[in-house]
Amino acid sequence: MILIGRSKWVPPRRWKLWSLPRPALSYVLGVDAVAVTITALALASTISGARTGVRPSEWAAFAVLATASVLHLESARGIERRREMAANSSPYTNLKSLWVFAGLLLLPLSLVIALIVVSYGYSWIRVYGRTIAHRKVFSASTFILASAAAAAVLRGGGLIAEPRVPTGPFSLLVVLGAATTWWLVNFALVIGAILLSSPDATARGALGDLSDQLVVVAGLGLGVAVGALQASYPWVVPILMVTVLTLHRDLLLPQFQRAAGTDVKTGLATPAYWANAVPVELARAETLRSTVGLLMLDLDRFKEINDTYGHPAGDQALKAVGQSVRAEVRQGDLVARVGGDELAVLLPGASETEVLEVAERIRDRLSTLTVSVDTAAEQTALISGVPASIGTAVYPDVANTMDQLVLAADNALLSAKRDGRNRIVAARPNPPAVTDHADQPVD
Repeated sequence: MILIGRSKWVPPRRWKLWSLPRPALSYVLGVDAVAVTITALALASTISGARTGVRPSEWAAFAVLATASVLHLESARGIERRREMAANSSPYTNLKSLWVFAGLLLLPLSLVIALIVVSYGYSWIRVYGRTIAHRKVFSASTFILASAAAAAVLRGGGLIAEPRVPTGPFSLLVVLGAATTWWLVNFALVIGAILLSSPDATARGALGDLSDQLVVVAGLGLGVAVGALQASYPWVVPILMVTVLTLHRDLLLPQFQRAAGTDVKTGLATPAYWANAVPVELARAETLRSTVGLLMLDLDRFKEINDTYGHPAGDQALKAVGQSVRAEVRQGDLVARVGGDELAVLLPGASETEVLEVAERIRDRLSTLTVSVDTAAEQTALISGVPASIGTAVYPDVANTMDQLVLAADNALLSAKRDGRNRIVAARPNPPAVTDHADQPVD
């Protein structure tokens, strides 16, 4: 598990893998070990199984799928890199499943595994760049396990010889069952890793947006189409590539838009994305006669962390803070990094009571948060508690415009700082101006 390509060499003892909680570490290594075992068995079956070697037609199909996979990854390199940055605590969906499942219908399992290695190896070098190596090895391992399970379903349904494309109602059901198995196994393995790696993560948060999984489902469906065309009309596959690239952009556009507005260091929304989102929510609230809550957070010890452990440690702490804040808000709420160590949370439809409850949960969680950071001296340090001062405001109770709402929350935040920090202050509506009628002329 060594970083390659544009990444620098990282000594084994400093791999991020070892910083995982013990249950997560055992889980990841266990999945990797099973994937290696499956690979060895698949190779042995190909070499000394019922038939020896790989047929020329299968090598040709492998070359076509590997080339198509590489061209696909290269053409979508920009969008995939931005999406990868935004994927933190939910499954990262992609269309690699398209070429892998097409391979399952056309190739022996050993070549399917080789296709997975080619796909992840190329994307590691060209798409992801500097990243955490063990995550990519684990992702490739989940693909191998999912492919082995899907291959077992195909064999169990009587589709033994390649190509195993559907030719009738029963074979279609078998292929659909294999595709469903592939998706479930891969999805379950990834969810398990997320939950074990982040003890504070909730099952709902780990599942992510179910609509994102339509990307994988679409990829599997396209894989069936590619497999069928490759088996019967191979020269049509290049034409289908244009459709794949178009669908890739359309299917992933919502994720790309989120990624484009994502702060690289924290995974939170950027100030620009935040500035565009607030007036939209206020306009919606006005139409629905609803409310919008706003929290402004400022970390009380952030400069101390930077000065003591270095700025990279500060970045790690800030990322942990962002994840903790997102864990305490609803799925539709927006968390943004609006300054160096200042965060903002937008809570559509929240009343003042609900806003204060969320603020208290966040304040309590951050005050007891423990973060493991890498120090400038190449050591690991534990930071206990990253307290924050919080100012709250609710539209339209205390403000009628975006600027008024932000100003009210900012003033409340300053009051929290002045009053001793690590506390919450709620903005109050300004009392109406009192007019002195005594000096007015009387008719």
